[in-house]
Amino acid sequence: MPEPVKKTEEAQGGAGDPAAPDPAATYTVASAEAPTPAETPAAADTTPAAPQPESQAPDTKTDLTGLFTEKPQSGEVAVGENINFVAKVNAASLLKKPTIKWFKGKWMDLASKSGKNLQLKELYDRNSKVYTFEMQIIAAKPSFAGAYRCEVSSRDKFDSCNFDLTVHDIGLPCPLVSSFCASASKSQVKSEPDEDVWEILQNAPASEYEKIAFQYGITDLRGMLKRLKKMKKEEKKSEAFLKKLDPAYQVEKGHKMKLCIDVANEDVDVKWLKNGQEIQSTGRYIFESVGNKRYLTINHCSLSDDATYTCVVGDEKCTTELFVKEPAVTITSNLEDQMVMKGERVELECEVSEEGATVKWEKDGVELTRDESFKYRFKKDGRKHVLIINEATKEDCGHYTVKTNGGESMAELMVSEKELEVYQNIADLTVKAKDEAVFKCEVSDETVKGIWYKNGVEVKADARTHITHIGRIHKLTIDDVKPEDQGDYTFVPEGYAFNLSAKLNFLDPPKIHLDCMGHTADSTIVVVAGNKLRLDVPITGDPAPTVVWTKGEKVMTEGDGRLHVESTKGHCIFTIEGADKQDEGLYSVIVRNPAGEDKADINVKVVDAPDPPSAPRILSVQEDSCVVQWDPPKSDGGNPIIGYVLERKKKKSYRWMRLNFDPYTDTTYEAKRMIEGVEYEMRVYAVNAIGMSCHSAASQPFIPVAPTSEPVGLCVDDISDTTISLKWRTPELLGSSELDGYGVEYCKEGSDEWVPAFVGLTERTSVIIRDLPTGEKMQFRVRAYNMAGPSAPTSLAQTVTIREIMQKPKIWIPRNLRQTLIKKVEETINLVIPFQGKPRPVITWSKDGEPLNPKQVSVRNSDTDTILFIRKSERKDSGKYEVKLQIENVEDTASISIQIVDLPGSPEKLKIMDVWGFNVALEWKPPKDNGNCEITGYMVQKADKKTMEWYTVYELCRRTNCVVADLIMGNEYIFRIYAVNMVGLSLEPCFSADSAYIQKTGFEYKPPTYKEHDFSEAPKFTHPLVSRSVIAGYNATLSCSVRGIPKPKVTWYKNKMDISNEAKYRMFSKQGVLTLEIRKPCSFDGGVYMCKAVNASGEDVVECKLEIRRKYP
Repeated sequence: MPEPVKKTEEAQGGAGDPAAPDPAATYTVASAEAPTPAETPAAADTTPAAPQPESQAPDTKTDLTGLFTEKPQSGEVAVGENINFVAKVNAASLLKKPTIKWFKGKWMDLASKSGKNLQLKELYDRNSKVYTFEMQIIAAKPSFAGAYRCEVSSRDKFDSCNFDLTVHDIGLPCPLVSSFCASASKSQVKSEPDEDVWEILQNAPASEYEKIAFQYGITDLRGMLKRLKKMKKEEKKSEAFLKKLDPAYQVEKGHKMKLCIDVANEDVDVKWLKNGQEIQSTGRYIFESVGNKRYLTINHCSLSDDATYTCVVGDEKCTTELFVKEPAVTITSNLEDQMVMKGERVELECEVSEEGATVKWEKDGVELTRDESFKYRFKKDGRKHVLIINEATKEDCGHYTVKTNGGESMAELMVSEKELEVYQNIADLTVKAKDEAVFKCEVSDETVKGIWYKNGVEVKADARTHITHIGRIHKLTIDDVKPEDQGDYTFVPEGYAFNLSAKLNFLDPPKIHLDCMGHTADSTIVVVAGNKLRLDVPITGDPAPTVVWTKGEKVMTEGDGRLHVESTKGHCIFTIEGADKQDEGLYSVIVRNPAGEDKADINVKVVDAPDPPSAPRILSVQEDSCVVQWDPPKSDGGNPIIGYVLERKKKKSYRWMRLNFDPYTDTTYEAKRMIEGVEYEMRVYAVNAIGMSCHSAASQPFIPVAPTSEPVGLCVDDISDTTISLKWRTPELLGSSELDGYGVEYCKEGSDEWVPAFVGLTERTSVIIRDLPTGEKMQFRVRAYNMAGPSAPTSLAQTVTIREIMQKPKIWIPRNLRQTLIKKVEETINLVIPFQGKPRPVITWSKDGEPLNPKQVSVRNSDTDTILFIRKSERKDSGKYEVKLQIENVEDTASISIQIVDLPGSPEKLKIMDVWGFNVALEWKPPKDNGNCEITGYMVQKADKKTMEWYTVYELCRRTNCVVADLIMGNEYIFRIYAVNMVGLSLEPCFSADSAYIQKTGFEYKPPTYKEHDFSEAPKFTHPLVSRSVIAGYNATLSCSVRGIPKPKVTWYKNKMDISNEAKYRMFSKQGVLTLEIRKPCSFDGGVYMCKAVNASGEDVVECKLEIRRKYP
């Protein structure tokens, strides 16, 4: 018997109360079909939302973080209308895109239900960074009502919210019945045995309710539990029934259904009602009574058995509903595609799974019916269904479909005309002007007429065009052919779905259509370098002529990627990508076809921006400006230069600043508004009508500077008959540029011509101008020069007469020479003695009143000083030098003392005066040669005769005697002395004639006496013997340990008898451990054993008792 589908009783609340379950929506199918996307979003959830049972665990995913900026709100909708639910999430603080899920009830994820009735959308606003999620329910159904949940998560953040949907429905059929009807229209649904969820819930403990609801897809668990509770309460109230009918039953059409109840009284009679009418016992309805069980059996259930059944016992009754499920009709044999000839009979046949099933026939989506002409006939033969078309026509072509409530099948019908044989096809024609063109074809049927077409337009007969049909031959004749007659000609036989085609080709000589042709200036095409050169030449000719492009004698082909040659109808196109100067020249285009050829020449000129100018040159600079000049570019790019654009930048910057925006026509430009002291660079662009050239190379770096102020303090330092010496001071204002030097000019009195005193500039602030005319009155001036040029001049206050002035001689002795000059031997002496006197004085040098030896001393004189020079000085060069200046009767003298010093000689007569303890007294005499300077002291050194290594005792001893202390006892020493002066040590020392021996002091070593320690110790047993009991026949040992110094003598005793020499016993001693081994003892070996240790300090004894047991008791 099929498993029942249980139906709960109606709730007491009204339909308008959202808290009360809808009576029409309280059915739960235990094993429902899997919902498809085209069905409702929650096909398995057929109950509205209800509060969760108390035993259900609370949802832990609560509003933890508040991700929602707008939550979905509960809504109401009428059946068939649409409703939207919107959720918004702000993603500004999220690291990852949020993920959203929509649920119905507690578990049903609606993402898999998206389809005809449910659409999920997602939008993102980049400005506000807000995600908008929408759930749209289309054509709402009553089963869509219930509780919904929206969850959003992003990594470790989570948020959720709940909302309800209420669907207002009136008079809709039971969802369970609707689900049966819907399932009856599907042919591919697999029938599975239903499970009685009510029975499972009744028998399960409360702790298993959640698990059962999740397993069987129950969404309204609380509602089911309430109905189940009411059912249990009603069962307790019944007195006539022990077991009532289930709320609902389900059975397949044609199957048997058996209803069973249990009555309290076995003898009671029951009545069975169907829709309120009593059922009479027939062959299909069978009543049975077995004990207290009453059965109603319905055989071969049909759709008429789908009704409400009631069992009446006395005044009580119980009711159930029986649902008869009609099996889906499937197509077991599909339609097949057919191709027939026009007028033939067509039969499209299929086979279904049920006899007498109703099918629907369609053609191209339009249902077929029996019309008045009986064009279509429908035939049924058992499970076979046939569509018959008596005489097929071209209009019957199409796709035919047969549909059942469980599937459909489609086939294509193609209807073709009867074949017409072609004996001779029309052929393509090529004619010249004024010739005759004849198209001729021959078909198998003489009666067949036809129509001629030209390019799809029907051809009509006229004075030049003749159409004839003689027997099977059809002709089209065109006289005096013209170019417009060219085209595609087609002959179409009437009543047949094919045609014969041919082409009429008109031979037309080729011609090039250009406005200007030849080698004239009008035919020149100008193109800018870098742009595309495209020559589009219109041409005519039939057939289409071949095109050849040439440049000079070279044929232009697509050899590289820049050149493209293309021919289209009526045009030939020659293209060069990125034209340059090499593409300039005369191009020729030649067109040829069988009717002739034509040629045209096109001159191409390529213009370009000019070459860059030369690097600019800085002519001059001022405080905030400079003058720059450059040379024009070598090539103007084919167009005249209209001007130049200049740019400048700071040396350490990368940004160039434009100085002029309109082209500047000259090649010299003054740049202004620069910062003094900052290093700049300049560059130039050349401009023509095409554009700007590349920039020139940058100029040499320059610094805008102002000229310095004039030099100050110009005066005459010296003057003679032909020379003048001038001096001055540097300008007060030098500016930010370095001073390059000074320029000196002079002019004669009464003249305006200033003559440079020398070529170039001088860096010194004094100058001597020579070769001046004697006695001439002259004016002098000085200018300071820097990068900006010369400064304002400074001049002498009055003119100067070039004539020497008498000046007394005067010697100026340098301060360092006013004292004795001390030099070492072989050092160079260079004495510079300045003086004054005019005219040039006579200079005389002498030493100690004697003239100088020119081989040893050199003298050089000038107008302002005299120099005494000795390359390698000697001791004999010491003395007093005098210099004398004399001008006529006036003279001046000065003297200089020079002392040449050398190393001293060695001291003399070093003697050891006394030796005592660790000391030695020494004495010596000064050296005979002190080196021409004072002896400052003596260096004293000692050496051990064993090693002969010298050690300094005194670095500088100022006396001629000393005491050497801290000598080592037992060593013998010698000594030496060096003399020291301001030059250094004497070359050779003075050694002591004798040596000094430091005597040793003798003594006797007495070793200390110690009392010898007594280590002797009397023997003492540290571990005694232990009494033992051993088994006869097995070796036994007795052990003890003893300590004593010296090592004691050990003796073993048995019963006070010495056993040292007994062979039965072995004695061992190791590190004070004493062992006595008794070999295989017997009962006679038992007794008292003693060990005695004796040495010089005493003795000690230890004993034990040994018991021998029998081997076998």
